[in-house]
Amino acid sequence: MSRWPGLRRLRSVRARTTLLATVLVTAALTVGSVVLVTTLSTSLSRAGDDLARSRVEDLAALAVAGDLPSTLTELGDDAVAQVVAADGAVLASSPNVEGEAPISRFSPPPGETTVRTMADVPDDDETEDYRVWTRSVPTSGGSVTVYVGRSLETTQEVVGRLTASLLVGLPLVVALLAWAMWVVVGRALRPVEGIRAEVAAISHRQLERRVPVPDTDDEVSRLAQTMNTMLGRLEAAARQQRDFVANASHDLQSPLASFRAQLEVAMAHPGATDWRATAAALHAEGDRMEQLVRDLLFLAREDSGETEPPQQLVDLDDVVLEESARVRAGGTTVVDTSRVTAAPVRGNRDDLARLVRNLLENARDHAAGVVDVTLSNGSHEVTLTVEDDGPGVPAEHRDRVFERFYRADPSRGRATTGTGLGLAIVRSVAERHHGTVELADGNRGARFVVRLPSA
Repeated sequence: MSRWPGLRRLRSVRARTTLLATVLVTAALTVGSVVLVTTLSTSLSRAGDDLARSRVEDLAALAVAGDLPSTLTELGDDAVAQVVAADGAVLASSPNVEGEAPISRFSPPPGETTVRTMADVPDDDETEDYRVWTRSVPTSGGSVTVYVGRSLETTQEVVGRLTASLLVGLPLVVALLAWAMWVVVGRALRPVEGIRAEVAAISHRQLERRVPVPDTDDEVSRLAQTMNTMLGRLEAAARQQRDFVANASHDLQSPLASFRAQLEVAMAHPGATDWRATAAALHAEGDRMEQLVRDLLFLAREDSGETEPPQQLVDLDDVVLEESARVRAGGTTVVDTSRVTAAPVRGNRDDLARLVRNLLENARDHAAGVVDVTLSNGSHEVTLTVEDDGPGVPAEHRDRVFERFYRADPSRGRATTGTGLGLAIVRSVAERHHGTVELADGNRGARFVVRLPSA
């Protein structure tokens, strides 16, 4: 456990998401605020310039026409205006500079309108900074200069009030947004926490439990469904493993018990014991246990999937003929290999021999007297078919004959001494060689079809 629970909490997805969203929104709002203040300042300055320039043109026209009033009105509270003669006499002025000296001695060339910023211009009992537009025009009484200015303080006050409002409001908005994000993300992740808590509580003895699935039909809902699917696979795998261990233990226990019982009887009556027959029986039981252990080790190696089978060129027809001869020599069953043709494949010869041997022994154990073997080579795949003339596999068992330790109805043929792993090994070898095996519909008994890539 972390020594700093608070720091650990800050590393959560909820905290990181909230922090990232807050930073991004803060940056966006900051940029937007700067743009807003800049735009407002520019707009106010442009509007003031347009109005001042228009008033300069109007007053210049009045001066030329000789209709200039002594007091200049309708300029606004934040404006200043003067009309000054060439000798410095103030011919007209706005009320806020009435009786004052000229606000400037600057006179642009006749016919031109210029603008400049003037500091400490009188305004009633105080002074202000103005952005002043100036124009000189000739009149009947001589040249006059018209000054019209807009106070910079007004624009600065408006921009300042907006800036102050943003400085106060922006942190509040960001704080409110951070709180909202924290709540929303927390609610969004609540089902995930429920899934995590449920998974953490599931042990190997409780694989039947499932995580809650939200009714939101979103990524979290699909995650929960995927988790339940995974738990289902784990439960099935665990159940299969338990059954595997139980079946393996049972199948090992039976020959061991028989082995021990025969030894105990022989040791209890040594004079009346046929030791040759006893040795033969014990040898058979040993073979049975050895076969079971060998099959278990083979399946364990296959389950590990550590290596791919060596890609050696194998004449599968030779393997089929050899294994058929072995099965034919061990009993009275007729094994027909007349339809076996050349069929090269790539893989492990020993594993492929085990596949063929298991199919043939399974067919021999359930055949009435004949086993038909067919091997053909197509353009892309090799097909091996092993068919017996026994009672066949009942429909309710067809989907499970390749399961480990699974045995179909005991009435299917005579009793066998198999381990129940033969067909499982057949499927494992076929799949490992990128092939398939299936129990197909046959004319008589069981018909197993193996398909492997052709070499």
